[in-house]
Amino acid sequence: HVQLVESGGSSVHAGGSIMLSCNASRYGDSDDIRYMSWYRQAPGKEREFVSTIDRDGTTSYADSVTGRFTISRDNAKNTVYLRMNSLKSEDTARYYCATLFYDGSSQIHNIWGQGTQVTVS
Repeated sequence: HVQLVESGGSSVHAGGSIMLSCNASRYGDSDDIRYMSWYRQAPGKEREFVSTIDRDGTTSYADSVTGRFTISRDNAKNTVYLRMNSLKSEDTARYYCATLFYDGSSQIHNIWGQGTQVTVS
């Protein structure tokens, strides 16, 4: 199965840049990690979609981050990254990594990491 661990969250000044990383520890070679995504949740708000990338490199972004954030993926390392540029105070949130994968029985699973905090001031 799959286990996700995020890293890279920190406190940064407005206009700054950081990069988040999420490693998917894959214990079974039969697990097909199809999508890796980033979500975020600010206090008092629902978790919202930020970006996603499939194993072929196709990406999508929320309107709020388009042009500022870039998602990338290293399939060999089972790692997804989120480069965050031109950070704004409204980007302050806990960022969660998620993956959609198929197991050896072709069943879909969605796994979430514990999140990493990004604070922009």
